[in-house]
Amino acid sequence: MAENEQSGPTPELTLGVIGGSGLYEIDGLRDVREVELATPFGAPSDAYVTGVLDGVRMVFLPRHGRGHRINPSEINFRANIWGLKKLGVTRVLSLSAVGSMREDVHPGDFVVIDQFIDRTRHRHDTFFEDGVVAHVMFADPVCPAMRAVALDSARSLGLKVHDGGTYLNMEGPQFSTRAESKLYRTWGVDVIGMTNLQEAKLAREAELCYATVAMATDYDCWHEGHDDVTVEAIVAVIQANVGNARKLVAAAAPRARAAGACGCGAALRFAIMTAPEKIGAAARDRLGLLIDKYLPR
Repeated sequence: MAENEQSGPTPELTLGVIGGSGLYEIDGLRDVREVELATPFGAPSDAYVTGVLDGVRMVFLPRHGRGHRINPSEINFRANIWGLKKLGVTRVLSLSAVGSMREDVHPGDFVVIDQFIDRTRHRHDTFFEDGVVAHVMFADPVCPAMRAVALDSARSLGLKVHDGGTYLNMEGPQFSTRAESKLYRTWGVDVIGMTNLQEAKLAREAELCYATVAMATDYDCWHEGHDDVTVEAIVAVIQANVGNARKLVAAAAPRARAAGACGCGAALRFAIMTAPEKIGAAARDRLGLLIDKYLPR
């Protein structure tokens, strides 16, 4: 664990921030520490960076690792979310780069997501397996209180932001075929990306208030009037707009402290189906952080 020398009072709220492509650090943190965690689900994407921003304790994690080392299918989403929970995070703001599937969502625009469609195939997206079963409600996959925080923060900065949108989570790491891109538009999809749905599912199981802000970088490959998506084009838009993403995080920190009520913190209350006496010691140890409040040992 590395840290700098500043100190101060311990704030009550702990806000988790997950950075996507181009966002590998947060400006303005004080009392900075790096925390490396071992989790029951393997290694997280990187060391967690903790600190205080505008009086709010913050935990930051770059989902692809610093230097963008981990492809979307290889991200250990379970370890990432478990680590945030272990470090005391209760609310999570996730940022990611996406392709736009709508004419009016231009490259550089922000979209505060409210729905998801899953097109992934190779990912762990639940903590509950190997002898323990739980079914959390997921009709509304994003915390309404944190979504309001994200939307208000973006508007306060004068950013071009869209209220609501459906995020199609594809497997990747390849981009869409033209046929897929055109098909997804007929489904009413607003943006397309490769990472956020697993975070939302696991955050709900971990009883964390989760919201995601998507930054459009391109028009995928459906738009006849624009070039097809390329890494070069994506990086150019990200570099031009990463400052706005950092400003959004700074604006969200104090607002998260005053976020309204929601039901995320009790998502597991009636979700665990497995009889307590059938949960073995190994599963108890693995899931204790999540289930001990409901099934004390």
